Amino acid sequence: MNKIMFFDIDGTLIPEKKGAKVPESTITALEKAKKAGNLLFVNTGRPDVNVNEDITSLGFNGFVYGCGTMVVCDGKEIFYKSIEKELCDRTVKLIREYDAVPMFERRDGVFFDFEQRTLPMITRIRDSFRSQGKNVDRCTSDADFSFDKFIICYDKYTNTDKLKFSLENDFFWIHRGEGFAEIVPKPCSKATGITLVLEHYDMASENAFAIGDSLNDLPMFSAVGTGIAMGNGTDLIPHAQYVTDDVEKDGIYKAMEKFGFF
Repeated sequence: MNKIMFFDIDGTLIPEKKGAKVPESTITALEKAKKAGNLLFVNTGRPDVNVNEDITSLGFNGFVYGCGTMVVCDGKEIFYKSIEKELCDRTVKLIREYDAVPMFERRDGVFFDFEQRTLPMITRIRDSFRSQGKNVDRCTSDADFSFDKFIICYDKYTNTDKLKFSLENDFFWIHRGEGFAEIVPKPCSKATGITLVLEHYDMASENAFAIGDSLNDLPMFSAVGTGIAMGNGTDLIPHAQYVTDDVEKDGIYKAMEKFGFF
């Protein structure tokens, strides 16, 4: 019986450091697993526009983008969650009111709020996108502004409790570390994306595996038979059924070999 594996990107396929590349052992593992007839999917918080050629060139069968807000199988979009304009605009006002700093993500671009202050992480992300030649001048006042999901940074000036409460009817709040959260529209998650893929291929969850390194990968574990944490995934390790080695120590190769992908 062929298997399917879902891979996070940052900290899983690629080390989380500037200029890092997909390890050669990971590339070899993916090639061997696909040759053996298995299916391979990226499952990422990134929207389509921010999944670069270093990932798309690796021969994946498909992608779960934006924490489940968009799903592509064999080059065909099978799901996309759009958010009505009124909710997008209302969310901008809430974030301003409670003084968080957002970056809004859509499958074709990112949007910043230039009427709001900034924080170092948002500045670093914007500078990184600019260095990649991406458009970093789109903003919340653009006529075509909308988003699929967003991230926020916050500090002691942010009323985080009230912001969480105000968003909870429409969005999931994923804690990503001190001062950083990922906000995803309900009911989307990395798990719902997996479920759509398994239904598309008529595959059972016991033949599905997910591998990641951070808490935004945790929903994947509920939709697969086996949840695997990278050795560098400190927060995720307590929730995993298996822990492999670090991303830079052939962690993906070792996990795929152990579970019979080649």
